[in-house]
Amino acid sequence: MSNPTTALWIGTYPKAGAEPGTGEGVWRAEIDPAGRFAGAVLAAPVASPSFLALDPSGRTLLAVGETEPGALTSFHVSDGGSLALAGTVASGGTSPCHVVSTGSAAWVANYGDGVAAVVPLADSGVPGEARTFPHEGTGPVTDRQESSHAHFVHLWGDRVLVADLGTDELRTYPLDGSGPADGEIAAVLPPGTGPRHLVELPDGTILLAGELDCRLHVLVPAGPGRLEDVGSVAITARTLPDGAPGYPSHITVSGDLVHVGVRGPDVLAVLRVRAADAGSGAAQGSEAAVGHLTIENVADVDLGAGAWPRHHAVLADGEVVVVAAQNTDELVAVRLDRASGQGEITDRLELPVPACVLEA
Repeated sequence: MSNPTTALWIGTYPKAGAEPGTGEGVWRAEIDPAGRFAGAVLAAPVASPSFLALDPSGRTLLAVGETEPGALTSFHVSDGGSLALAGTVASGGTSPCHVVSTGSAAWVANYGDGVAAVVPLADSGVPGEARTFPHEGTGPVTDRQESSHAHFVHLWGDRVLVADLGTDELRTYPLDGSGPADGEIAAVLPPGTGPRHLVELPDGTILLAGELDCRLHVLVPAGPGRLEDVGSVAITARTLPDGAPGYPSHITVSGDLVHVGVRGPDVLAVLRVRAADAGSGAAQGSEAAVGHLTIENVADVDLGAGAWPRHHAVLADGEVVVVAAQNTDELVAVRLDRASGQGEITDRLELPVPACVLEA
C-alpha cells in the first residue's frame, strides 16, 4: 500500500514582468511522508494570491491579492479539495501580504499603505466590508521604513498583534475589531529591526524575525496587552556576497526547533530554542542566552542559489518542511532530523513563482 500524501495549498505571484491576473493562481500540490512530491494542479486562477489562510473548519480558503488596491478572495473548499469562488472584496489597503482567519472574520495586513483591516466572514465564508486601522510612522532604514508597512497578523488570545515593518512596532487590537482605530502599541522593537513574521511559544513568549536586522528577537509578556523585547540573536551567520545580512521571511516552530527562511543566503535556518538551565542559566558552546531562553543555530540548509525562500510550511510530524522558492520557481522539500536539526533536500517540484505554502 502506498503512503498517504499530504495536500498543500500554494499561493503564487505573477511571472516577472507580467500583470497580476495573467496566469497565476492558487495551486494544490501533494507530498508524501518521505518528502517526495506527487504533482500539482492549478486549483483557481486569481490575481497575485501571495498569502493564503484556512478558516478553523478548513472549509473556507482565503487569499489576499497583493495588488493596488488590494483584494481578499474567499473560496469554498469541497470534500474533494476543489475550490469554488465565494466572493471577493477590497482588502482595505494596498498590497496586502498576510491574512489570518478567526472563523467569523479575517484580519489582513496591507503592506503598501500600512493598513490593518478586519473583514467579517459569513457562515458561508462570504466576505463583507473591511474595517480599517491605518498605521503611521517611519524607521531609520530609509529605503524600507519610509512609512508604515503592516506585514503580519497574529491571533493573540482575545486580541491580535500586527507587526509593522516600517515603524518597528507591534500594535494590538481587540480580536473582533472593536475599539479605537489606532489600537495600542504592544511593543517597540530596536530601531531598524523591521519586524516581519512571529510565532508564540506555549508560555506566551514571542519569537520574532527581524527582516532588516536578520535577528531573532525574544519578547516576553510585560503586563496586559504589552510585550518587552529582552534581546536577540543572529538567525544565521550566512550573509550576502557583500557581507550584508540576509532577509528573513517566515518563521515556524515545532517542538524545540525554530525554522526561518532567509533570502539572499537562501537557506532554511534551523535554531534550537530551550529554557535556560534552572541552575546557572549560562549558555554553553555556541548557544546564546536571551532572557529565559538559550538559542543555538544548529543548521543552515542550503536551498540553492537564487532560491529566495518566501514562505514555508512544517508538516504535522515536524520532519518535513516545504519551502516556496520564489525566484527559482519551485517548491523545495527538506527532511529534518529532529535530534540534530540537520536537514537534507528530498525533492523539488517546478511551480511558477510560489509565495505561500499552506497545509490543507
